[in-house]
Amino acid sequence: MASLRATSLIAALLAVASTANAGDREAREWLERMSEALATRNYEGRFFHMRDSRRESMRIYHRVDKGKVTERLVSLDGSGREIIRNQSEVVCYLPDRRTVLVEKRTDDNTLLAAVPAYNEELEAHYNIERGPFTKALGRRTQVINVTPRDQFRYGYRLWLDDETAMPLKSQLCDREGNVIEQILFAELNFRDRIPADSLKPSVSGEGFRWIRQDVQPQLAAGQVAGWGVIRLPAGFRLTAWRIQLMAGSSVPVQHLVYSDGLASVSVFIEPTDPQAQPMSGLAKVGAAFAFSRAMDGHQVTAVGEVPPATLEAIAAGVTKDDAARNAPTPATPVPPPAATQPNHHPAGPTPPQQ
Repeated sequence: MASLRATSLIAALLAVASTANAGDREAREWLERMSEALATRNYEGRFFHMRDSRRESMRIYHRVDKGKVTERLVSLDGSGREIIRNQSEVVCYLPDRRTVLVEKRTDDNTLLAAVPAYNEELEAHYNIERGPFTKALGRRTQVINVTPRDQFRYGYRLWLDDETAMPLKSQLCDREGNVIEQILFAELNFRDRIPADSLKPSVSGEGFRWIRQDVQPQLAAGQVAGWGVIRLPAGFRLTAWRIQLMAGSSVPVQHLVYSDGLASVSVFIEPTDPQAQPMSGLAKVGAAFAFSRAMDGHQVTAVGEVPPATLEAIAAGVTKDDAARNAPTPATPVPPPAATQPNHHPAGPTPPQQ
């Protein structure tokens, strides 16, 4: 499933920088090298994406041509699911459902699961430290630990290739160090060039149902408009906003994304369906959680790979704001910072529910 990641606290960053030791600086340099490698190198490989008891084998192609990045992610486990991300959009092919989902691209992140994108603002909310050197995929790797400073976010353990700084293994972990989700490369090859044909889908999509999530429907009076979130957990801010039609629904849904630069939470707000049983409370959705509540004739749902307390806090802060103080003009996403991380799973439009 896809589904699909910053704030500026200068005073806090200065405080962190003033006490950082040489080891911390080296850890930051490793993450910077990793982010550069993920963004600028041509590579293709096969990895396992594991969460709960599920294990999915995936193949990834990452092509950089004249500064433009295209990625293709292919499921090798029978569904035929493919996700292709180019400069402007993310397209998810679901052959088993004869459906294609299309979304505008809103960030610069890789389609790899459980790999954080580094930016210098992270240290206001995460400790970044080096661990030991060890082995992964038969190669020498440096372990990097990214540990949250509070209860509102998860952390990471990364095994970075000593030569290239590519993440050969990555784990998303809770505060006790328990693994929530991870990727593990079984094969990784660097190429001088990746043929353009490698980035084309293996299915044409002809005869499939195409759902374009970037279409901005017209709102009727009293529908979703002018909502926001107050009392956000420290570091989270609005990074994207839009109104869209979700699969299986004819009613416009307001979609807001809040991020601390690494963790992200999607908030969906839609008018309550009088014929449907309203959702309430916490639910598990793959490696993510979802928290729902009813408010003022609407259903509010916060979803993300973050601790439940974060979702509950954000959902509790949703408010109707007629002035829409924290939302941009409709149909204009808030530009995300240069290095944000939205999602901790293979990115792409959220498939329709069966």
